[in-house]
Amino acid sequence: MDTLIEQLIAEAQQAPKKRVALPECEAENTLLAARKIADLGIAIPVLVSPADVVRATAASAGVDVSDLELIDTTDEAAADALAASFMEAAPRLLSAKGSRRKIKDPMHYALMLEEMGKVDASFCGHTNTTGDVLMAASTMLGLAEGVDVPSIVALVTTPHLEGPEGNLIAFTDCGLNPEPTAAELASIAIAAADSVQAMMGWTPRVAFLSFSSVGSGAGASVDRVQEAVQLVHERRPDIFADGEFQLDTALDSAVAAKKLNRASEVAGKANVLVFPDLNAANIAVKMIQRFAGGSAYGHTLSGFKRPVADSSRGATVDEIVGDIAMLVLAAR
Repeated sequence: MDTLIEQLIAEAQQAPKKRVALPECEAENTLLAARKIADLGIAIPVLVSPADVVRATAASAGVDVSDLELIDTTDEAAADALAASFMEAAPRLLSAKGSRRKIKDPMHYALMLEEMGKVDASFCGHTNTTGDVLMAASTMLGLAEGVDVPSIVALVTTPHLEGPEGNLIAFTDCGLNPEPTAAELASIAIAAADSVQAMMGWTPRVAFLSFSSVGSGAGASVDRVQEAVQLVHERRPDIFADGEFQLDTALDSAVAAKKLNRASEVAGKANVLVFPDLNAANIAVKMIQRFAGGSAYGHTLSGFKRPVADSSRGATVDEIVGDIAMLVLAAR
């Protein structure tokens, strides 16, 4: 198991125990991971699925889940009560009939439990598509204040990086927004800052990346990044955010000293990198993996009011366990 995952698991074991809803119990790996996180003391798994599905999957996987909490989504009385309390708690995008129809699906049921404070986080996406997870989380949880779009933060380890967090740094957005607007870039940065502070306990220092450093280049993409930086300052003046920076300006204090003629809380010491678009982020992650022997982790969605993960459908049990550890830390 990777050293970063071991570190995240160790931190999750020491954190207050969180209740994590697992709605995709038709997948053997979901139950195998539930067993493991319970045994390791990472979290309290809550299985949210039809009881007969859980029993069949457990038998097929050869795993004992009899001591784990199960919420049977076919219990109509319990589902009616949950849907009613959900509708009464706040104005919703759904009608009462719509909410009752939605929670026939275990993922929506799990997210409704989370919205109502019955669980602390939800782990989804092992069998559902990313689009399905995003739609369900948007409907049941909604976005955090100041955030326009959900996004994904990746924790990236690079062997030779000597940054403020050692060889660890955060990248965003690494999976959802191909060509974000300035407002969307700002919300991506805000969500990433809040995520890494919750998960890792860092003081976020957010660098907006570009081919230009503080006006050394020009173009529409530079203007967009500059506007995004200003929007973060207006929306969240508590966050250290700066740019536009080339990568070396963001990470190397000597380079930053040459390229900037002003003080910066971010230049040369960034621990969160905001990429101008998904092309750049995806290429950067894969170059680190291929050329530098680094690793990238992260399926926790940033920007929603409450923690929710969108797992890879090809994830192994160990990867699910690591993702759940990150989710637990995000729920602190």
